Amino acid sequence: MKAPQQRIRLARAHRLRAAAPGEGARVLVDRLWPRGIAKADLALDLWARDAAPSDGLRRWFGHDPARWAEFVRRYRAELAARPEAVADLLALCRRGPVTLIFAARDEAHNNAVALRDWLLERLAEEGGGG
Repeated sequence: MKAPQQRIRLARAHRLRAAAPGEGARVLVDRLWPRGIAKADLALDLWARDAAPSDGLRRWFGHDPARWAEFVRRYRAELAARPEAVADLLALCRRGPVTLIFAARDEAHNNAVALRDWLLERLAEEGGGG
């Protein structure tokens, strides 16, 4: 079985290259389409916009690292309240590797990082080991 961090990878939309063998499903996890990127260029398997943070939470966070811990807490609450929003994404993760695609410049403090960690926890709870 793949190591947890290899099972769900992260990629910034503006740095993404052509799909590589073994990369798995490509999922955009932002509510808004990345500026300057053509839809065909991302070669998505899924656009999980409903799994993205609400517009209000996204605006409140504003990619401020000082708000990161509270953002993660609020985002997790949103995800828990909307299981249907992540059902397809969890199903993809159960089948094989997934690459979560995001547009944020801050690669350490963004919704894809928080979502990956949340997904890995859900998979581990199911006995999948992440």
